[in-house]
Amino acid sequence: MRRALTALALLALLPAASAQTPPAATPTPPAGDIRDMDTLVVTGEQPGPGLWKVMRGGHVLWILGTVTPLPKDMTWLSRQVEATIADSQEVIAPPSVSLGTELGMFRAMMLIPTALKARKNPDGKTLDEVVPADLYARWSVLKARYIGRDGGVEKWRPIFAAQELYEAAIKQSGMSLKGVVQPVVEKAAKQHGVPVTEARVTLKIDDPKATLKEFADSAMDDRECFAKTLSRIETDLEAMRARGNAWAIGDIATLRTLPQGDQYRTCLEALAATGVARRLNLGDLRQRVSANWLAVAEEAIAKNNSTFASLPVSDLLENGGLLDRLRAAGYTVEDP
Repeated sequence: MRRALTALALLALLPAASAQTPPAATPTPPAGDIRDMDTLVVTGEQPGPGLWKVMRGGHVLWILGTVTPLPKDMTWLSRQVEATIADSQEVIAPPSVSLGTELGMFRAMMLIPTALKARKNPDGKTLDEVVPADLYARWSVLKARYIGRDGGVEKWRPIFAAQELYEAAIKQSGMSLKGVVQPVVEKAAKQHGVPVTEARVTLKIDDPKATLKEFADSAMDDRECFAKTLSRIETDLEAMRARGNAWAIGDIATLRTLPQGDQYRTCLEALAATGVARRLNLGDLRQRVSANWLAVAEEAIAKNNSTFASLPVSDLLENGGLLDRLRAAGYTVEDP
């Protein structure tokens, strides 16, 4: 149920609700040609990156850049972040979107059959019936390697099948999509009595069950999302490992040189084009989330001597991203 519901909020495939730099075009390898990775993921205790510093009038916002995926067997040495939080008056949570629904446990359980149906292709079609033959051939090779003999996923919409494959590939590559930063941040904030402010946009859905049914019955052109996810798995796993390693050892210079590739923008565009998304006015969700975070950050800087936040590194490094917008608003920004 969670996946289908969050898809309606354009979050099913959104790691952080903010713009990211699209990757450069990458040639698609022929089916069956999956490049083995040479980059070894780091293990053990690692320091992570330093903090970006945003300043105005003696007030400071410290920002930790985050990366996903990260090495699975890495332990993050978070002493600098914990000390910064202890010395701060406020912590800003990462940008997020929530569904403004009032569901008790029983009503949520009643939605599960509808949610599972929403994940599947309309009219009972299978993947080989809804994606071109060349894409399905590539999917079959990757599925055999990373998922195995799972017939159920063949009935899923391409956007959900692709995400299932992506998660399986990440897991088998010695990496993890599980966040390591936020649990540490929340624990440190609670320990030192520092309030956490949500930077959240709430979407009001009055009738979740009807909305899920509408989504389940609607068509979606998510073939491009499917294709880009396959390409990411075929060509970018090694770069993902390199990015995770660079984050773990605090190598910002290397993070700047590595492409911040992701397939999520294309997948979000497919979701945003559905009738239910248009009816819920979700087309400008990305911009609304960014604007909301900036408003929360500026208010916090104005009232606190020290504030802590975390954002995806891609948002911090991209041209026109959140740091550039703070610079344009007159803040001084120092890189770690």
